[in-house]
Amino acid sequence: MNDCLFCKIIAGEIPSTKVYEDEFVYAFRDINPQAPVHVLVVPKAHIACADEISEENSAAVAKIFEAIPKIAKAEGLTNGYRIINCCGEDGGQTVFHLHFHLLGGKKLSESF
Repeated sequence: MNDCLFCKIIAGEIPSTKVYEDEFVYAFRDINPQAPVHVLVVPKAHIACADEISEENSAAVAKIFEAIPKIAKAEGLTNGYRIINCCGEDGGQTVFHLHFHLLGGKKLSESF
């Protein structure tokens, strides 16, 4: 996607603070953190949102969930963390590239 912010970050066209990268996944610090640790974990393949996950691309999501525990451990999140995904405008999604917020570093409230 030529105009996708996260595709540009993955391609290195826009700077980010990378915390993890492999063949399928890119993770970087959120520029507006909501917790002491706030990392965005994205597939390198462009998938607009959770509604677009299909049999053909679901392996990318599996790779994300394989990477999240590695990222959490590297970030020192030994006592737990939260993973959030927003889908669509009403769900609060502002960048239309599938991404998961990894939040931790303090005891998080039970409310969202």
